[in-house]
Amino acid sequence: MLLELRQLKIQPGHQLLLEEVSWQQFENILAELGEHRASRLSYSNGRLEIMVPLPEHEKAKELIGDMVKILLEARQIAFESLGSTTSFWKNPSDSSF
Repeated sequence: MLLELRQLKIQPGHQLLLEEVSWQQFENILAELGEHRASRLSYSNGRLEIMVPLPEHEKAKELIGDMVKILLEARQIAFESLGSTTSFWKNPSDSSF
């Protein structure tokens, strides 16, 4: 039985863990969800976690980000704020991160 992503409903503050997900499947899921998604994805060694943060978590994230920006500006350290960013490593099965 196959499920489509649109069939999955994850409430804020909850997560879904999928196992035995290939790297290609992960890339397909990312493409289907698009860049402007509310969910956060984490993939490692065939395990995919999809979570939807609570609004409180997003507020805390913004507060911490603002404090880091103030610190970097005060120390005159160049930076670029990217928000939520997906990072890829050459070897997706490399768990040394």
